[in-house]
Amino acid sequence: MRQVVLERPGQFTIRDVPPPEPGPGEALVRIRRVGVCGSDLHAFRNTHPAYSFPRVLGHELGGDVVSINGEHAGISAGDRCAIDAFLNCGTCRACRRGRRNCCESLQFYGIHVDGGMQEFMAVPVELLHASARLTHDQLALIEPLGVGANGVRRGNVQPDDEVLVVGLGPIGLAAVQFALDAGATVRAVEPLEWRRALVARLGVEVMSEPDGRVADVVIDATGRRDVMERSVDHVAPGGRLVFLSVVPGRVSFDDWQFHRREMSILASRASLDAFPDIITRIEEGRIDTSLWITDRMALEEVPDRFEGLLTRANGMKVMVHLE
Repeated sequence: MRQVVLERPGQFTIRDVPPPEPGPGEALVRIRRVGVCGSDLHAFRNTHPAYSFPRVLGHELGGDVVSINGEHAGISAGDRCAIDAFLNCGTCRACRRGRRNCCESLQFYGIHVDGGMQEFMAVPVELLHASARLTHDQLALIEPLGVGANGVRRGNVQPDDEVLVVGLGPIGLAAVQFALDAGATVRAVEPLEWRRALVARLGVEVMSEPDGRVADVVIDATGRRDVMERSVDHVAPGGRLVFLSVVPGRVSFDDWQFHRREMSILASRASLDAFPDIITRIEEGRIDTSLWITDRMALEEVPDRFEGLLTRANGMKVMVHLE
């Protein structure tokens, strides 16, 4: 089978290797779509501390079940499926308390172990989520949608809340969509005009910079320390601030403002068992995926085209095809 390997930062190669043999409780999955994530770009630039090399990138995955080693209800050969992006130990304190996304030894496909930029993967069956109605494109979008959905869950967004989303990349877009689906009134801040125009199609008020109004829930999806620190200023008394993105080092804020407003500051990591719910929402038409994919490439094009993604002026999500 073909696989694209990031041998070292800045250098991809295409290898021809035998397909994996699924172990007990695993399925052999033919990968059909791989969404390119910002973390993949960080790996290419060597600006993400979690990567080691060589590594097969890709954790936003849609594919077809080829075979299953053993009997498992709910998943069959031939199913189209999304693949949950991480492996947890099941025994640490977080896992025992139902917080598998906070596992002490969490491993992500495409980051800690090889991911989906290859024709086949052996995947634990419990990580597969099937849908006969969604396309491979939509199934590959479940993972990034889940990150935004988890931020909305962590912020406990309610129908009477005013929500401000700061940063309208893919994760910010997902946060907007799930906040709207929760019934909240949503505003968004984004400096790039094309992103504002895209998200405005959802009926959201968008602006290039904050206008002084506060919100019950502020969701920061920028991954920029200076913006994250200023996001505290936009939280209403008794409100919640959710950080969806990660920066190295420390983030600071005015302690008096924090206490005076009795605000809550929350982290959000990946998603927590959200795949079935997100699939249902897309099937019901509650979450629109038509805004997401703005470019495509074949697997064999990745070595030549990937570097260009670092400097592209626009584009929400690039989808890699494996046919």
